[in-house]
Amino acid sequence: MNDYEAVFRQFLEKTGLKLTKSRSLILDAVFKVHEHFDAETLHHMIRGANVSLATVYRTLPLLAEAGLIQAAVRTDGRERFEHILGHPKHVHWICDKCKSVAETDLSSIMPQLHKEAKSIN
Repeated sequence: MNDYEAVFRQFLEKTGLKLTKSRSLILDAVFKVHEHFDAETLHHMIRGANVSLATVYRTLPLLAEAGLIQAAVRTDGRERFEHILGHPKHVHWICDKCKSVAETDLSSIMPQLHKEAKSIN
């Protein structure tokens, strides 16, 4: 069992739910993606496994509540997520023109943010 599965299993047990085959497939798909993803992307990745798109949509909030994923960006009206277990906190920058997304590690900008905040007081 890998770390993310152990975290999710523990969360589900606390909430009275089980790690079903469908949830396990969705979880594995999430951690195979190394970029922002949406429900449709995950559903496409596990096609043929008899998992409905509705099940994917219902599982995403569980994964977020367990601390495994977070909503990252919303572009083109679609919410995209990213897995966060073991990743540093960061911010997303979205280009107004082309809608491309860039990330910046918060540790690289926190000193400047603290300096600016102190200058306001």
